Amino acid sequence: MTLSNKLTEAWQAGRKVITAECRASGGADREAAAKLAETLPASLDAVVVADNSDEVRGCALATAAILAGLGRGVVLTMTTRDRNRVALEADAMGAASLGVGGVLCVSGDHQSLGVCPAAASAYDIDSIQLTQAIRRMVDQAVGFDGRPMSSAPKLLLGATVQPYLQPMELNLLRLRKKIASGAQFLLTQAVFDLVGFKRWLSAVTAAELDKQVKIVASVLPLTSADQAGKMRAHGTYGPVSEAVVSRIAGASDAGAEGVAMCAESASELKGLSGLAGIHILCGGCEDLAGQVIQRAGLGRA
Repeated sequence: MTLSNKLTEAWQAGRKVITAECRASGGADREAAAKLAETLPASLDAVVVADNSDEVRGCALATAAILAGLGRGVVLTMTTRDRNRVALEADAMGAASLGVGGVLCVSGDHQSLGVCPAAASAYDIDSIQLTQAIRRMVDQAVGFDGRPMSSAPKLLLGATVQPYLQPMELNLLRLRKKIASGAQFLLTQAVFDLVGFKRWLSAVTAAELDKQVKIVASVLPLTSADQAGKMRAHGTYGPVSEAVVSRIAGASDAGAEGVAMCAESASELKGLSGLAGIHILCGGCEDLAGQVIQRAGLGRA
């Protein structure tokens, strides 16, 4: 069963999917990529391979292909920061030919934020334009420039969404643009502020946007007080409260406390109407995915 069939059939059956993130290794060892398949729970509906999200790592496409070859359902993250449209189009075709079933279209954090400050960015197109272009490839068998292709890639298309973007009208406008671009599922940024997230989800369901796209809420197991503090200061994931920082800072085992907090969030999120699943942002700490699934009672652990 392909990734698209597996996810689509789960949603058609009314089941919420469970996915998790992984990161390519920092070296060139194929076995390191293969080990990810053993570390991440076999019951996951899909593994989302990050693309140099935190530092320069091994090729995300190569890692995705290895995982797909080992029978895992895989979504490849494609980042417009690092590639122009020629490279992005080639990677999309290559991913499909290698058995990767889906792509997640993102713009990526600016390289000055830590990935490689000395690098020149591409940003030839943005994530919405990338989604539109791949949608045309899939539906019409035409390349980014409109030329006919010999065959269309079979890819499920995803994008990301920030639930804490204000004002709400702008938030929903951007969400509608991602739906119109052809995204079939959306992964949210990590949810720490449940009250704010529920407010956003209520607005989304009131506008019936959840009926047009599958929304998957992301949770992140914090591993240290330092990580929590940096996230609170940076604001990338929206509001991270002082209470969250204090709780993990005061724990005797920060990692265990981070898993507990993540599982609590996932447990509450899984019952919300309008959500199509839970995504665990455990890239770099892939062994935590199974713990979160088990503690949150997500099933299929």
